[in-house]
Amino acid sequence: MLTEPRSGMLAAWGNALLAGFVSPDDAAVAIVGDDAVHRVTGLPGESGPVGLTLALGRLRALGATGFRVALPAPGHPLGLSGPPEFNARALEAEEAVICTGAALGLVPEVTEAGPAGDVHVEVVWVCSPVRDAPPADVPSLGEAERELAEALREATEVLAKLDVAGSGPVAAAAIDAYRARSEAAGAREVLAPGYPARAVRVLEMARRVGLVVGLARGSGHGGAVSASEMWARGEALRPVERVVRRAVVAAYGVVVEGV
Repeated sequence: MLTEPRSGMLAAWGNALLAGFVSPDDAAVAIVGDDAVHRVTGLPGESGPVGLTLALGRLRALGATGFRVALPAPGHPLGLSGPPEFNARALEAEEAVICTGAALGLVPEVTEAGPAGDVHVEVVWVCSPVRDAPPADVPSLGEAERELAEALREATEVLAKLDVAGSGPVAAAAIDAYRARSEAAGAREVLAPGYPARAVRVLEMARRVGLVVGLARGSGHGGAVSASEMWARGEALRPVERVVRRAVVAAYGVVVEGV
């Protein structure tokens, strides 16, 4: 996971807006990013899709006090609290935003059009009710940081035994290159204003661990080429991927959860 999920951008900049760190227009611009346009549909009190600026204001008026991220996967409803219809939609999208204080959730529907190199991306956030209940399996930021450090050690050890190229010097070089690109970006913020430095650190660590996972999954070198060995590789990576997603959810939600 090397780029911000759209749910993360909406949650981070939505939280910055609610805390008074940014204006509605600046928050909307940051959330949209490189996409062409974002709209929100299903908002209580609105008859059709509305723009992000209006939607963020409406959510605040409806009682939203913060935004959390959900990154569910099959068998792991990370960050979700129901109902089943919302969970199913979020699982299909592999992400969602939960509004604390308003019992509403948003799931992105992404449409792409145009030739390679000139793809036009539109996002419609579908808003619907959610249960006002604790989210599933969300760790504290401290727990996430400890889990990531352990996951990176375990992943490299296990993958080295499987003879996966992404577990050794190739992974180290790729991580160094990623770190150099991040430092060269300079002023680009990893998270929105108002987030603590520890959340930034955890999110960056999650990206580095995610990079190792991506290299391992994409590696066609080494001995792990048979069906059984590919299955073993997947089994080794699955718990690491879960740790990465838990850490990302914790980082984006720390200003809401306060842990």
